[in-house]
Amino acid sequence: MMFRMRLIRFRGGPPGTITGTVRVVDRRTRRLAGRLRPGDIALIDHPDLDRAAAEALVAARVAAVLNASPSISGRLPTLGAQVLLRRGIELIDDLGDGVFARLRDGDRVTVQGNTVLRLGVPVAHGLRQDVETVAKATANARDGLAIQLEALTDATVEYVRRDRGLVPDGLNPPVLRTRITGRPCLVVLRRPADPGELDRLALWIADTRPVLVGVDGGADALVDAGYRPDLVVGDLDRVTDRTLCCGGEIVVRSHPDEGTPSLLRLGRLKLSPTVIQAAATPEDFGLLVAHAAGASVIVTVGGRAGLVELLDQGRAGAASALLTRLTLGSVLVDGATVATLHRTPASASAMAGVAAAGVAAMALGVAATTVGVPVVDQLAAWWDTLFGAV
Repeated sequence: MMFRMRLIRFRGGPPGTITGTVRVVDRRTRRLAGRLRPGDIALIDHPDLDRAAAEALVAARVAAVLNASPSISGRLPTLGAQVLLRRGIELIDDLGDGVFARLRDGDRVTVQGNTVLRLGVPVAHGLRQDVETVAKATANARDGLAIQLEALTDATVEYVRRDRGLVPDGLNPPVLRTRITGRPCLVVLRRPADPGELDRLALWIADTRPVLVGVDGGADALVDAGYRPDLVVGDLDRVTDRTLCCGGEIVVRSHPDEGTPSLLRLGRLKLSPTVIQAAATPEDFGLLVAHAAGASVIVTVGGRAGLVELLDQGRAGAASALLTRLTLGSVLVDGATVATLHRTPASASAMAGVAAAGVAAMALGVAATTVGVPVVDQLAAWWDTLFGAV
């Protein structure tokens, strides 16, 4: 589904208002977010705003989001609105499709409360979302989960027919320069909402030295955390040039319908990727590549957990995620679990150091007592006798 999106450049204005210029771009919401600059206001037409699209807008550091459609229609409890509000980004919802007919490219507009004005004349009214309205809409949408599960079943069957090679064998083993067979893999599926997710895995990474795989924005997260990805995987439309040129091996997903638009960009950077065709989402594609290459265990960061997050991806994305996780089975482990369970065993030298420190502390304690003074004197006399004899 293609989403229309317009950019309003922030120009300031009276208190409580935002004034700017409208520009029109027709692209998918989360891909378009790469063209936004800090302070922009995004006017989108995205019903049931999902988490991935919202996180792309957050990463672009927009000032506010105006949605022509409801961000939570009641069909299912999507997570995009929650993501925006948690990061302090204003969300004006359900402005109506007519806003696109009333505004032209280059128009100056003012956003005031729930209203969008052009030349001082209101052109659209919406709903300003807050924590309470989003919580209420999300609770009401949970009633539709049973219906969405039925739809997910149908979508899964359709997905199997379309990409039947994925089940039960997964992708064919890719020919990669990076040796993965028998090694653990850490796959960062996207830029984590909590930057501390990677920090909490630092001890496990240092102890096991896994293959580091970054999927799209997850590759940038690895670089920002001080690591060099061994593999940079996905559509690569949201990966910085710095990360693409960091030296990691590049694997591009070629979608049966969308092709491989990133090849032109990689060609300009003089990079030679490995291209693999798959209908899976970029995140699932990254997991399948690691699995097909023979990873002993796959630890994920930035993944989706739970029924609501699964359905939040839409029918096609949920079907891809469900089948991918069935394919990987017990090989797949969440990074938060690894961080909780992993403890670095103490080395022999460290244990000896602790023991020596304990003995020294005990000796000092004895020496400081009235009983300890003659004991220390006797030990000193014994040492003098032994040294003289030698």
